[in-house]
Amino acid sequence: MVDRKLFGTDGIRGKANQYPMTPEVAMRLGKAIASVFKTNGQHSIVIGKDTRLSGYMLETALTSGIVSMGVDVFLVGPMPTPAIAKLTTSLGADAGIVLSASHNPAEDNGIKIFDSEGYKLSDDAEHKIEAIVLSDSEIKNKSVVIGKAFRINDADGRYIEFVKSTAKNISLNGLKIVLDCANGAAYSVAPKIFSELGADVITIFDKPDGNNINAGCGALYPEKISLTVKENTADVGIALDGDADRAIICNEKGEVVHGDAIIALAAIELKKRKKLAKNTAVITVMSNLGLHKFLKENGVKIVSTDVGDRYVIDAMRKNNYNFGGEQSGHLIFGDYATTGDGIISALQLLRLIKDTGKKLSELVKPFDFFPQVLLNIKVKEKKPLIELKELTKLISKYEKELGEKGRILVRYSGTENICRVMVECENKSETKKIANALADIIKGEIGV
Repeated sequence: MVDRKLFGTDGIRGKANQYPMTPEVAMRLGKAIASVFKTNGQHSIVIGKDTRLSGYMLETALTSGIVSMGVDVFLVGPMPTPAIAKLTTSLGADAGIVLSASHNPAEDNGIKIFDSEGYKLSDDAEHKIEAIVLSDSEIKNKSVVIGKAFRINDADGRYIEFVKSTAKNISLNGLKIVLDCANGAAYSVAPKIFSELGADVITIFDKPDGNNINAGCGALYPEKISLTVKENTADVGIALDGDADRAIICNEKGEVVHGDAIIALAAIELKKRKKLAKNTAVITVMSNLGLHKFLKENGVKIVSTDVGDRYVIDAMRKNNYNFGGEQSGHLIFGDYATTGDGIISALQLLRLIKDTGKKLSELVKPFDFFPQVLLNIKVKEKKPLIELKELTKLISKYEKELGEKGRILVRYSGTENICRVMVECENKSETKKIANALADIIKGEIGV
């Protein structure tokens, strides 16, 4: 296990203009990234961002660091995270960098890095970059060459055409869609993609001002699309997060569809079309037991990973699987993308609705959930859970009582000072009782 000092579970993240999200660190990081990926010959790195005001500051600092090392920079402006992954490969760049804190508020920002194949970096690569950034040594360019920065003016067009092709340019005529862009990275490209395919698109929260990204909108606030779907008698609601790598979906009744139900639909459809590699879906430990039961009954094998799309993708790559996802809305269609893409996920779902002629509420009807409670407890420190003796004792007690009829998962968030408690079992009231009991102990021990 790599001891992380700078990188978290999904790149580097923090408050803008506070360590580590400062221009000083960003410039040094740019130099480190360039030095790690640069060998001999001409080299380039793509930089994209979401709509946060601090993106200008960090983009400029990163660019300065990279070009000082003799590496060119391709600037593409506000674009979804998965678009940067795709553009990195299509432009033949050595790496891609995304400035985004995903679903976090505007005062935060983050830095995610992709390799030349469009995949998030391995722990070893991150550790190598981190060691250079945190060293006391000056990061020097061994040659006299200085790089240049170029603006890629057709970047959005490249991505739009690529995404449409993943759905075979299917006609969405007759479908009315509500699209919440979260005032984020997809505010420009997402409406064009759905409308160019023929859908009647009602777009909300597509007016970013640098400070309103994720502000009461997007994937964290699906009630906004639910209400708009009902008001406009739309067929589907799609809420993207700030960097558009995931999507939350609601049906024609305005009901939010559980992420595991979307995973189930996608996996079964791929299997039906004989497109599901090894008849296997990769999911995380957060997925509902109902998903396990449903997929097994429908002949789909399951591989479970730790929480985080990078772990899902790692398992897919190592074993040549082509589909995986998280209940939070990250879906990875490996035949098309190297990371989660909320727009591609939504298009695959819309294609299924068009092909079957069924409403979304009908399509998800066969899927049953185990009652699940998920609690987020703010903590002052991430003390190793094994050191919380009363907590581990109580978890052990409840796990014995539940047996195979339920499960408990307690873990820390990789990006925030939050402890997450997830409990599932057949009895709803019992689920709540267990979750609340565990949360009370955590609050008493390390709660804010």
